[in-house]
This record gives sequence, C-alpha cells and structure tokens, in this order.
Amino acid sequence: MFTRTPVPQSIARKLQEMILSGDLKSGEKIPSQRELSEKFGISRASLREALLTLETIGLIKTEAGRGTFVVGAGASRAMSEWKFSGKHSLREVFETRLVLEGEVAGYAAGHLSGDDLKHLLDLTNRMEQAWSDRDFLSNVDADLEFHDLIARKCQNRMIARLYDQVRELVTETQRQPIPITDPARMRASLSEHRAIVEALGSGDAEASRAAMRQHVVNTACCAGFDIG
Repeated sequence: MFTRTPVPQSIARKLQEMILSGDLKSGEKIPSQRELSEKFGISRASLREALLTLETIGLIKTEAGRGTFVVGAGASRAMSEWKFSGKHSLREVFETRLVLEGEVAGYAAGHLSGDDLKHLLDLTNRMEQAWSDRDFLSNVDADLEFHDLIARKCQNRMIARLYDQVRELVTETQRQPIPITDPARMRASLSEHRAIVEALGSGDAEASRAAMRQHVVNTACCAGFDIG
C-alpha cells in the first residue's frame, strides 16, 4: 500500500489543482521549468517527472520549440507518446499484464480478508468519485493501489515478484489511456473492478483470473489494442 507521496507526484497534484481551479487556463503556456522548480523548491528532474505524468494523462502538451501548454481537464482525445518505446511496445506491456495480472488474481483468490475486500471496494468508489471530479491523478492512484493490494495477497511469490519487476511499465498503461477514456468506458471499468472483488471474495481462483483478464483486455482495447 502507498504510504508516502513521492515528490514528483505531489508536484503533479499541485499543478493539476492549478489547472482544475483555472489558475492555469486551457491553452495557456505554463512557466518554465526553472521558474517552476524554484517555485516549488524541487529539482529539475523531479519537476520533469511531474510534467511527464501530467502529459501522460492529457492535461498538458509539450510542443517542440514553443514550450508546454495546458490542454485542460478532459480536453485531450489522444494518448501521449509511450515513454518506454525504446524498450518495449505498449502492446507487449498489455500482453504481459494479461498473463501476469490474471495469475496474480487467481493466486490471491480466497486470501483477502473482509477488510481487504472492503478496501478494494472503497478504492473503486474513490476511482469513481475522482473521475467525476476530473481528478485524474487520484483516479489512477486508487487504481494502482487496487492492483497493488491484490498483488500483495498473491500466494505465488515468484509471480508476485515478476509483477513487481514490471510495475513501472504497468503503471504507465494505467495512466496512458486516460485522455481517450470516455465516461461509458470508465463506468464499465468500475464495474469490472467490482466484479474482480466479488470473484476474489468468493475464493474462486478461475473466476478471479477470468475477471482480471477481461478487465485487462478491455483496458487494452480502449488503448487501441486487441489482445483478447
């Protein structure tokens, strides 16, 4: 479970709030990295990571030779460039998620406490509220914590370790489709999360595996990949 907000994520939240509140308006060029790093008292590296997160979820866009501009909450209808393209394709990561996350769920079935299951439902509700508020960062954070909790209950430690080793890439595939996710798809995703919780609570490994795999397939489809 996440216990501390990393500096880049904290700064991304502050900038997102400035966009949502209108302090930074759609189409407006944001201050330079030097100005922002001085304003927030952070390193350029941390700031760049924060800006990359906001670009991934479609709130800002960098234009070569011009600077970085506010896109606006929910205004973008195109995914940002895949940041790991030099190592693995986005399709490969979704295909890996399909294999690993299905097995993680299967081996976690029946091993979550009542409190664990309640927390998973609370996280799903938090995702729903964050989406309604256009708070995309909180939406993704709740999604990440949802999958993290299931992974920690996986009884096959080797599979859990393999999943942990690709966590950074998995995280990006959970952020990546946000700009092109419409309300209907988000409602479906929330229903899929609740179906996963129900299957896990029943202790049915096959049902849990199938529910998680279907969720990954549908998420990949939203991103433009048919991996079913």
